[in-house]
Amino acid sequence: MDKLQKITVVTPTFHRPDEIAGLIEDLEAQTFKPFEMIVVDGAPLTDRSTERVVNELIPDCSFRIEYRRHKCGTAVQRNFGIEIASGDLIALIDDDVRPAPDFLEKIADVFASDKEQRIGGVTGYRTNQYFAKATSARWQWYRKLRLLRQFEPGRFDFECGYPINNNLQPPFKGVRKVDFMTTACTVWRRQVFDGNLRFDLFFRDYGVLEDAHFSLRAGKKWTLLQCGDAHCRELRSPNGRTSRRRIGYKCVVNYYYVFRDAAGPLSLGQKFRFWRFQLFEVLRISTSAIRRRRFGDIQEAVGRLHGALAVVFGAARVQHKAVEAALHSKA
Repeated sequence: MDKLQKITVVTPTFHRPDEIAGLIEDLEAQTFKPFEMIVVDGAPLTDRSTERVVNELIPDCSFRIEYRRHKCGTAVQRNFGIEIASGDLIALIDDDVRPAPDFLEKIADVFASDKEQRIGGVTGYRTNQYFAKATSARWQWYRKLRLLRQFEPGRFDFECGYPINNNLQPPFKGVRKVDFMTTACTVWRRQVFDGNLRFDLFFRDYGVLEDAHFSLRAGKKWTLLQCGDAHCRELRSPNGRTSRRRIGYKCVVNYYYVFRDAAGPLSLGQKFRFWRFQLFEVLRISTSAIRRRRFGDIQEAVGRLHGALAVVFGAARVQHKAVEAALHSKA
């Protein structure tokens, strides 16, 4: 492994001081420690809990920690951290991810073996998130109804606009190619960002699918891999989450935005398959709401219907342009 590779860890956070403390502890235990860590806090100035935790841990850390504040959601926070990162490799690691002690070393080894420098990003393997399609009624229905044309984890279905969940991948050794990667536990070559590639401002606020969008664009030039030996756990902290209705809305609007950008201009067949899949999801979630009497399911179904209307009538596109103009005016 090339010890000259310096790794910067960029972590956005929001009301999660305990999670940040846990991540810093695990980074300190790495066999190949990061050169620096940039914590980007999206909490309001009145909440200094994360800042206090970071300041308390800084004196005992073997790597530099820089605490910054920046709001507007994880995509914008990551862009902010990337701008000031100085490492050869930039690791985007969420605050509720717990990397194994050799996580960064395993991924740095993959980059070091790439003599032609074609690998742009390497994502880890979340050992506690794996689930098999055979045990998932939802994925069985996807196959029975032929809603998807692609079922390989980490691949993007360019016919219906759906990213195939990486968590469907069974444990494996070595590396495998993927179309997209999560931002929870991924390391990027700095040159990917030197080309002015950043997370799209469309994904400001609560992020849904900004990672797939970014990596699909990066994948046009770079090879993207998943390393089965770089293990971590994702705790899925409940802190800082948003409502199911809001998530439902974004699961239509954001997915359509990514689909159109990655595979557009979309044919009538692609649009049909996209909306057929979305209709199935609304029916599936609504049925679950009735059967299990879950208010969260009702919220998500309503959010998806709202999102569908926003896409059909162009409201999402208008909102995106207004947000982008506002952010640029503040820059």
